[in-house]
Amino acid sequence: MTVAPLYPSSYAPIIARALEEDFGAAGDITTDSIVAPDARASASIVARREGRVAGLDVALAVFTTLDPAVTAEFGHHDGEDVLAGARLAVISGPARVLLSGERTALNLLGRMSGIATTTRDLTVAVGDHKARIVCTRKTAPGLRLLDKYAVRAGGGVNHRFGLGDGVLIKDNHRIMAGGVGPAIERVRQRLGHMVKVEVEVDTLAELEEALGLGVDAVLLDNMTPELLAEAVLLVGGRVVTEASGGITPDTVADVAAAGVDLISLGWLTHSVTNWDVGLDFEPA
Repeated sequence: MTVAPLYPSSYAPIIARALEEDFGAAGDITTDSIVAPDARASASIVARREGRVAGLDVALAVFTTLDPAVTAEFGHHDGEDVLAGARLAVISGPARVLLSGERTALNLLGRMSGIATTTRDLTVAVGDHKARIVCTRKTAPGLRLLDKYAVRAGGGVNHRFGLGDGVLIKDNHRIMAGGVGPAIERVRQRLGHMVKVEVEVDTLAELEEALGLGVDAVLLDNMTPELLAEAVLLVGGRVVTEASGGITPDTVADVAAAGVDLISLGWLTHSVTNWDVGLDFEPA
């Protein structure tokens, strides 16, 4: 599949922070001791296992941040499925740069491709049902942009990027407001017509109440597939239905079969299985 690329300026600060963390005050004392300043090298980014690629441009940007003279020839692109052993790209440039940037580049590429691969697998499991796989705000601090991009590369869609993107009234909001009705009323008084309002519900009774208050979407929390099917019938297509809570790869197909529009999964981005990828240098 194709995925719209990120603007390099949007992830430049992420790369700068990661490199600063890795280099510290002394820099790469191992590489600088062993490799001559004028040495050049080429290396291949190689997939160690099958999966969906995400983050190649980000990985390259790690090296070009260290030295803009680094070049790359891509064999694959984000959003593609590859087999173990696939050569994703060949990078060339100052040897010190390739060695010093290797771990930061592979950390980001491995995390992003791991998210994309898991998202792809879940999308396949959903099959022909209309439900789409959605990530949440349960991302690694500072990496939300990359985590959510990886979900898109895997065929999923994004929930809110941040607290200002839309209203999601959860159980603690209801407690503080004295109920879902007062919470929605306060939201409507403060915000304009362009802001969508979603309410989390745990029971069919709470769902009926939310529907009567004119919400745009409902988050059906920790419901069984059987209860989700009842909720979907009750909604009757009037609002967007989102299933969340306790959903696993083994149950996601049953949840999708209940007829919900979205399936949101926090573990998709907070419990990432890293995708094994390496940087293989050509002999000097």
